[in-house]
Amino acid sequence: MRLSEVDIVDTITPADFKTHYYLPKRPLVIRDLAKSWPAYDKWNWDYFKTLVGDKKVGLYNNIKSDAYTPINTADDYKTFGDYIDMIRTGPAAWRIFLFNIFEHAPQLTKDFTWPDELMSGFVKRYPMLFVGGATSITHMHFDIDMSHILHTQFVGRKKVLLFPFEEQYKLYRKPFEVLSLADFSHYHHQNGSPDYDQFPALKLAQGFDVTLEHGDTLFMPAGYWHHMEYLDSGFAMSLRAMQSSVSGKLKGVWNLFGMRNIDTLMKKTVPHPWYHWKKKKIFEHAEKALRKEG
Repeated sequence: MRLSEVDIVDTITPADFKTHYYLPKRPLVIRDLAKSWPAYDKWNWDYFKTLVGDKKVGLYNNIKSDAYTPINTADDYKTFGDYIDMIRTGPAAWRIFLFNIFEHAPQLTKDFTWPDELMSGFVKRYPMLFVGGATSITHMHFDIDMSHILHTQFVGRKKVLLFPFEEQYKLYRKPFEVLSLADFSHYHHQNGSPDYDQFPALKLAQGFDVTLEHGDTLFMPAGYWHHMEYLDSGFAMSLRAMQSSVSGKLKGVWNLFGMRNIDTLMKKTVPHPWYHWKKKKIFEHAEKALRKEG
């Protein structure tokens, strides 16, 4: 993979952000954006356990879904308090996906401010918390609604691998899905993935690599592919903003109500032919990308 470092700034003016990152869709880490929020010092495991420790949450393991694995179906359930106790004791490859903690503890919304000065279109009903134990993995995907994301890390460190949407065929995107067929697990280790023999086009994929620490806010432009690995047990919050263009909004609507429903229907009615057709297309697109770049 051809990886570059993500630009990192302490602060940035709205004009510079729009010109150099928002409009060209280039990722950025802003270190001081969250430092003025009460959440920066206030949010920790004990505080969350006090507020929502009794709430049952779905847990997800590191097993990468295959063609016949239900998407976004929890692998286990625990109370949030029991889950916190588990991941505090050491490496635990379990994560919580899209936990809307703010529904259970709405007072938390007073602990941060929406950065409307940077962009418009924030979906303010749905800030989301992402929690993971050390060694847990969020596999390579792009967000189905094609929104811009400001992802702030509060506890622990996290490795993030990023690619523009246009790299989809080099990443072996599954047709009618937001997922990659390739496995990027432990990509930053010498003996980690991916398998370049099986997925040679990955060598040409141009992307970014960054490690997020406490207080870092990552701007992920709409449609960006991302793969995340928790180096420590930790949590982050994502603030989502819809694209300003009509075409961008329509892409998200199509993905949610067209593409996903077609894929679900085909998996239910003709799962094996559908799977084989998609796998054939994945490698055809990758071969074409390889030939294009010579």
